[in-house]
Amino acid sequence: MMKRIAVIGAGPAGLLAAAYAKNENTSVEIFDGNEKVGKKLFLTGKGRCNITNIASKEEFMQNIPRNPRFLYSAFNTFFNSDIISIIEKNGVPTKVERGGRVFPASDKSSDVIKALLKFVNGRGVNINLNTRIRSIEKTNDGFLLNIYDGTSGTFDSVIIATGGVSYPSTGSTGDGYEFARSFGHTIIKTVPSLISLITEEKWTGELAGLSLKNVVLTAYKGKNKVYSELGEMLFTHTGVSGPLVLSASTRIADEPQGAKLFIDMKPALDEATLEARVLRDMEQNKHRQMKNAIQGLLPSRMVPIVLMLAGIDPEKTTDSFTKTERRQLVAVLKSIPLNVKAASDISEAIITRGGINIKEVNPKTMESKLVPGLYFAGEVLDVDAYTGGFNLQIAYSTGVAAGLAAAE
Repeated sequence: MMKRIAVIGAGPAGLLAAAYAKNENTSVEIFDGNEKVGKKLFLTGKGRCNITNIASKEEFMQNIPRNPRFLYSAFNTFFNSDIISIIEKNGVPTKVERGGRVFPASDKSSDVIKALLKFVNGRGVNINLNTRIRSIEKTNDGFLLNIYDGTSGTFDSVIIATGGVSYPSTGSTGDGYEFARSFGHTIIKTVPSLISLITEEKWTGELAGLSLKNVVLTAYKGKNKVYSELGEMLFTHTGVSGPLVLSASTRIADEPQGAKLFIDMKPALDEATLEARVLRDMEQNKHRQMKNAIQGLLPSRMVPIVLMLAGIDPEKTTDSFTKTERRQLVAVLKSIPLNVKAASDISEAIITRGGINIKEVNPKTMESKLVPGLYFAGEVLDVDAYTGGFNLQIAYSTGVAAGLAAAE
């Protein structure tokens, strides 16, 4: 007799779970409330889709700040080379960019979704779109799925891959947490992660849209340094964003208010070398106003802000620029301070931190330890990583583990 398996969610975790659950002894149905598969996947990597990362398993673990050990078995079953192989075999060449990030050569997330869809369809999985599940009940015959249109279906196993609560417009509405709760599972508090930060400082709004490259961003919670990396960031109307900020946000997601950020504009130079550079610029700009003399050190839009932070009159000339002011300028260039007021709304977060308590899930099979035949995959679980393709790999790997186990 055919084993009937339902997968709720047609994102990366659900698609991979369904493909690997399907064999000659199983029938597999995907249910998704959206009008198309991979709706959130379409947005990842700014619409380019950061498929995965070529990092080693050890490096992957370093990029998963909480509960990395839970993923060892899933990564051993299915890892970065496996997903790259699937994408390429289904007609989409890939490329590797800075930081080991893997993208489709076309820079189109839609191509990745097409490749995954081709793979899933090739396995003989049935996909039901515009079909949102209202509730799941455990019966003597298995699991009864009640659909919002009034219909229902019974299955031997169910894989919940509904995502978190970030980007609700893509269908991530928290349904998976409610399904899990109804079966007695604990939900670890959900908070936004990989998210823009709102600062107390209003001057960031004057720089909105300005991107900084090759700067070091350091984050502190109290006296503890929790993050420091070289890379890119962006000023917004309400604060800061961009890759460095998104990664830093994962370290302060639980209590962002009161965290402090510092931007090193010249990480390649120590303070003494930078001071010598400032002196040289002053020599070359004799008799000029300070606002013009330091243009070579900074993006022009930042000049008035940096002079303000350093307490230097922009109108004064280099002739009256004191040693004390020089040191103040160097100190600011090496450490522009920002005070975090809050994280942006969870609806804008790239991922959700928190979710189904992993202590209640078998790490080898992703099966519930409370309800046999119930499985979880992807962002619905309490595992999350930094930006760079790591979160998508978690989705694929947990999806494959759940699919293989459900099919047994």
